[in-house]
Amino acid sequence: MEKIIGLIDAPFTPFDAEGNVNLAPIPEYCALLVRSGLKGVFINGSSGEGYMLSEEERMQLAEEWVRVAPEGFKVIVHVGSTSLTSSARLAAHAEKIGAWGIGAMATPFPKIGSIEQLVQYIEPMAAAAPSLPFYYYHIPVFNGAYLSMLDLLKAVDGRIPNFAGIKYTYEHLYEYNRCMLYKGGKYDMLHGQDETILSALVMGGAQGGIGGTTNYNAICLNGIIEAWKAGDIKKARELQNYAQDVIDVIAKYRGNICAGKRIMKLIGLDLGPNRKPFMNITDEEEAQIKAELEAIDFFNRCNK
Repeated sequence: MEKIIGLIDAPFTPFDAEGNVNLAPIPEYCALLVRSGLKGVFINGSSGEGYMLSEEERMQLAEEWVRVAPEGFKVIVHVGSTSLTSSARLAAHAEKIGAWGIGAMATPFPKIGSIEQLVQYIEPMAAAAPSLPFYYYHIPVFNGAYLSMLDLLKAVDGRIPNFAGIKYTYEHLYEYNRCMLYKGGKYDMLHGQDETILSALVMGGAQGGIGGTTNYNAICLNGIIEAWKAGDIKKARELQNYAQDVIDVIAKYRGNICAGKRIMKLIGLDLGPNRKPFMNITDEEEAQIKAELEAIDFFNRCNK
């Protein structure tokens, strides 16, 4: 299967003032991401508040992203759910509308406690879209699935034919590296932590990734990869440190899902509020975020 080269964005879901899904900003949103050098989107995941969307809303979003995506811009649809019946429907729908791929994190309930249990969770949704690559989204802080990803690769190898790889959003760079080396690099290991891109390039040999701060800071994050490829370690380190300065700001205001979404408004693309029970950024907090970003010259360096 094709491996992803470059960065994929995990977009926010636009809502209107009443909390309804708002498709209107998506064409402009997609154009911004393309201009910023991103290679595609992984929609309806954690940044997109996917578990808080109805099945119908998730399908509507998938259809709109596929509709507006230019040729070669990959649309990967998160289809994970607490209902495998729903996941299979979402996967089949993604295949039908022409999405590039599908993926899923482990369900938060019931908590998955073994590799075999995880494989049995993945199998039905992967089988529902057999022509699409399937990516497992490893983000154990969200669902408690602290399992060996190397063991997962061994378990799916030869069992799930369209298993493409893992979006690896965890700090265990040693394990990430071992997964990268499994069977000569058979599986696509997408790096999922914007704060450690350079480490993954150096140690794991990462080629692709899926990020959340790429929504507004992709120019910097792509710059890390470009500097690394050019052999300019000093520049790569400076850019990684700057990316961490930006992350330091959002970490103070409930993270990327809340603060990051409000940053989109500050750069000119209002995607609306977060869904309850997320605590939305207040006007006072927005002013503080803006001031802290101005202090690090963010608005001259962000996505345009």
